[in-house]
Amino acid sequence: MKDSHGQIIYVGKAKKLKNRVQSYFQNSKNHSPKVNKLKKHLKDFDYILTDTEFDAFLLECQLIKKHKPLYNRIMKNPQSFTYIVIKMDKKFRQIEIAHNPIEHDGNLYFGPFTSKSRVERAIQGIKECFKLCCSNPTRKNTACLNYSLGLCLGMCLGGPAVQQYNEIIDKFIAFLQGNDKRILEDMKQMMVTASEKFEFEAASKYRDHIQTVSALLNKEMMIEFTEKNHNLVIIEKLNETTIKLFLIKRTNVLYHQKFSLDTENKEQLIEKIKTNIITYFNNHAPIPSTDVSKDEIDEAQIIYSYLKSNNCFYFIIPEKWLNTEKHSSIDVAVSKLLRDVRQGCPKSRGK
Repeated sequence: MKDSHGQIIYVGKAKKLKNRVQSYFQNSKNHSPKVNKLKKHLKDFDYILTDTEFDAFLLECQLIKKHKPLYNRIMKNPQSFTYIVIKMDKKFRQIEIAHNPIEHDGNLYFGPFTSKSRVERAIQGIKECFKLCCSNPTRKNTACLNYSLGLCLGMCLGGPAVQQYNEIIDKFIAFLQGNDKRILEDMKQMMVTASEKFEFEAASKYRDHIQTVSALLNKEMMIEFTEKNHNLVIIEKLNETTIKLFLIKRTNVLYHQKFSLDTENKEQLIEKIKTNIITYFNNHAPIPSTDVSKDEIDEAQIIYSYLKSNNCFYFIIPEKWLNTEKHSSIDVAVSKLLRDVRQGCPKSRGK
């Protein structure tokens, strides 16, 4: 979307673009002040048709990063990236959220996460399940109000509850580091116990808390996956006769092209894909394995979610496959991938 000077002020995507654009001019009473302001500045727009929704997601990210449109910034909370911080400078380590990690402050940070509300719900779920909602954790030998309500372990009273509290915090840290899932197992046991006692409302709450906390782990897996700088070969089946090939390193789309299954000889198609794999991955040096930055977190999430969906077929090319002369392993992998595409079995993806 552009203003009267031709300046790009907003970039968006939709499966049905016509309906999306119409929505800006219908039911205006329900629009936010930001949308109403956008409409006043909107004078023209361009559109780009993409082959797949995955293409559209990536293109949207790239255009926003390139043009930095005013209303994409306004409509997106400037504190949209959230971190979980374990405050280590207090007698009782506290679980909190932050928007900007501070280096060398002695605290532990995990993230970034893209949904503040999801992180808040996960933290609240941990606190409710394990009774960490102490309303006065620094006062010695005096029970807080939440203790009398059954929401606090009793760390405000000192004694064994303090050790129990620290053990729970240690489990949560290990969970966020991807080293230990015991805290999830404990929550699942709480749900089972509540169900066996016919306390179905409590069991339902435990189930919801488990889902929000599990989402944190999925995000950490996405970050770890991205940091490994995989050489990704992805094929999406557009229809019965057409496929689209993507070659991606980390979050960089190096190459994308459509191929016809009808007009291409099988051996020739395998050779073409193999040649592109060798050419593009060998011409792009491995990216330093550093933390995924805020700038690429959106693209990383799009790619990771796409791979975990049933919309594509993919495999990972090890670096050693690119450094051999025969490249026979690539031939086998591409052949298997194309066979899976024809059979329509996304779950039989190769690695």
